[in-house]
Amino acid sequence: MNAPSPVKLTLVTASVILCWAYSPIGIHLGLHSYSPGQLALLRFLIASVFMAGVALVVRIDRPRLRDLPWLLVLGFFGIFLHHLCLNVGQQWVTAAASSVLAQSVPLFSVLVAFFCLKEVVSGWRWGCVLLGLLGVLVVIWGDHGVGEIDPRGLLILLAAISWSFYFAIQKHYSRRYSPLTSVCYTVWSGALLLCFYLPGLPEAVSQAPLRVNLAVLVLGVFPSALAYLAWAFVLKHVEVSRASVALYLVPPVAMVMAATMLGEQVSLRVLLGGLIVLVSVGAISLEGRWRRRASKGVAQPQQV
Repeated sequence: MNAPSPVKLTLVTASVILCWAYSPIGIHLGLHSYSPGQLALLRFLIASVFMAGVALVVRIDRPRLRDLPWLLVLGFFGIFLHHLCLNVGQQWVTAAASSVLAQSVPLFSVLVAFFCLKEVVSGWRWGCVLLGLLGVLVVIWGDHGVGEIDPRGLLILLAAISWSFYFAIQKHYSRRYSPLTSVCYTVWSGALLLCFYLPGLPEAVSQAPLRVNLAVLVLGVFPSALAYLAWAFVLKHVEVSRASVALYLVPPVAMVMAATMLGEQVSLRVLLGGLIVLVSVGAISLEGRWRRRASKGVAQPQQV
């Protein structure tokens, strides 16, 4: 297969950024008519149907019987817990602040690697984590003020921690299944767990305004399904370290969307906190690049 052109890769990456930037806006609109659990279930029922259509066309691999419990664990951390916490937390913070707090996943991934996986964490990474947590505090301060923030809004940080566990577990199974296969089973298992919130959902759908249902439909198709497929395409042709830099654009784009579609006013303190978080996350990824370059330099003998 021929490699896609840079223009095509740029357009696909831009579509991923737009899809994931829309996510907090779609959640904000959906919460007008649905409870956090109902919204998460409806979103991933839509995504499950879409991914089932893709799976029928592409024909993904069947899961191994021994992997089924772990696929449910992936669905629990990646879909069930993450999106429940995200939906509950966003009732108490703005969509702009939510987009920044949700982007703090790499900071908590360092903590998960240290405390749970017993990995050695460098002083540089500890510094990045502390800087990032400072940025989180600035975002909270700028959104509602430290004294006025509802503790339930901090559940967005628990959503980020949940995704950190999801990525750590997914890394273990990345060699067994393709990205598309892994995403499909994660979405389906997460939707299955969310069926706990099925009672009352049909009535809520029938009573919700058309505008809200359209917003949830977009939420289920684009950020929850198409974006993952597009991102898998990008990662197939671009190094993860290079591609992930583009995701730093998600919070700024989400802020513009929130101001345009929801009329939110983003304070300078939220912008400052968001910048601190993104700088700390970027610094973590830079250390990985430096280590790879250093290892290559040691491995290659000097030419005489």
